[in-house]
Amino acid sequence: MLTLASKLKRDEGVKTGRPPGGPSDSSHRVSIRDRLLIKEVAELEANLPSTCKASFPDENKLHHFQLAVSPDEGYYQSGTFHFEIDVPEAYNMVPPKVKCQTRIWHPNIAETGEICLSLLREHSIDGTGWAPTRTLKDVVWGLNSLFTDLLNFDDPLNIDAAEHHLRDKVTKPTKLVWDQTVVDMSDWIHCDASPTILQA
Repeated sequence: MLTLASKLKRDEGVKTGRPPGGPSDSSHRVSIRDRLLIKEVAELEANLPSTCKASFPDENKLHHFQLAVSPDEGYYQSGTFHFEIDVPEAYNMVPPKVKCQTRIWHPNIAETGEICLSLLREHSIDGTGWAPTRTLKDVVWGLNSLFTDLLNFDDPLNIDAAEHHLRDKVTKPTKLVWDQTVVDMSDWIHCDASPTILQA
């Protein structure tokens, strides 16, 4: 029995020169992703925040790149934080996968690198999660904002870091001890162990 779906598939194969039963839809989806990424990477490079730098280890693989964020204000000023971004084959129906490569004491970034940013959620209750209308530019601007206006203490991923930040706002500034070295709050950036908190 000939169905409309199989006829359309056969007709598409004739138009593109692919035989029926040829490459899977998954490989076709990769090419759609790659076409989107060519446009989005150009847009991203034209609109990159001054505090961010994107690098592509392999120029032929736009679906895998690194981002360095160097905040120029706030708690994390003068630090540099590295993120690895992988764009899955099902993009733009699903969000990119992002991991922080720099160990950091941050309420919205776990010490293992997971990130709590609503636009990276595939399914979000509040409606601010991923949508096919979002782009890589939105992801980069969101990651950049994690160090300024999107610093979220109400829904933290790292509860200890959030409590520490909130406690510090109420009391006098604290100092942290990492690897037997006392550092100021502004040096929270490179944490090799859980910090020990000392009152200043």
